[in-house]
Amino acid sequence: MSPFTGSAARTERWRHLRVDLTDGVATVTLERPEKLNALTFGAYADLRDLLAELSRERAVRALVLAGEGRGFCSGGDVDEIIGATLSMDTAQLLDFNRMTGQVVRAVRECPFPVVAAIHGVAAGAGAVLALAADFRVADPTARFAFLFTRVGLSGGDMGAAYLLPRVVGLGHATRLLMLGDPVRAPEAERIGLVSELAEEGRADEAAQALARRLSEGPALAYAQTKALLTAELDMPLAAAVELDASTQALLMTGEDYAEFHAAFTAKRPPKWRGR
Repeated sequence: MSPFTGSAARTERWRHLRVDLTDGVATVTLERPEKLNALTFGAYADLRDLLAELSRERAVRALVLAGEGRGFCSGGDVDEIIGATLSMDTAQLLDFNRMTGQVVRAVRECPFPVVAAIHGVAAGAGAVLALAADFRVADPTARFAFLFTRVGLSGGDMGAAYLLPRVVGLGHATRLLMLGDPVRAPEAERIGLVSELAEEGRADEAAQALARRLSEGPALAYAQTKALLTAELDMPLAAAVELDASTQALLMTGEDYAEFHAAFTAKRPPKWRGR
């Protein structure tokens, strides 16, 4: 995403999300606890637009995506989305499905690490949002379910068929996307879907701790690492190592690289500036 500001002014208040920015860490909370944070058309649009805005702000160095109440996110709202889509024509349906994919792209392409803090249910689109994050910190109560085939749709929704095999392997991805069976936190950790299994009731705390660690690190190095992880998924080796070489050459001209050497020589911790 481009860091250059567009013509629109910064949004101060979001209708479907709670947003807090403290010491470089943006915390974005899905805020419909009475519906297990089920997503609406507006919530999808807010997430897409918020990530674009935060990507233009140098103040954001890490982001935590969390859910209010008893679960992370139960997916698309059955009445407000599934019911509504039954009366849409093909062009409208394509616009909607493209928007949901834009949210996933925004999570993958924003220049800062995204940490999903997961407790309770992460189902359907909620499971894909967690999947798109760079890190998934889960409570032992967490359970993931890619439910798309259960409602008569393809399991390859919002990029799930692209991302999930690359995270857990083709065999596990086929089982999860085809059958839609829930996967509880211990198994999710075993197959690589969970990055860190927190103590019960402490997933949000653990996610914040990880985000603070990331926010205090070399932001430009993290941004480039994230970009390369995404870009090189489909590259041949020769192209990947050439892109690595170009990226490292550019980073070697940066202030953080020189700062590491100065700190190492002076036997002090480096003071990362993200430059």
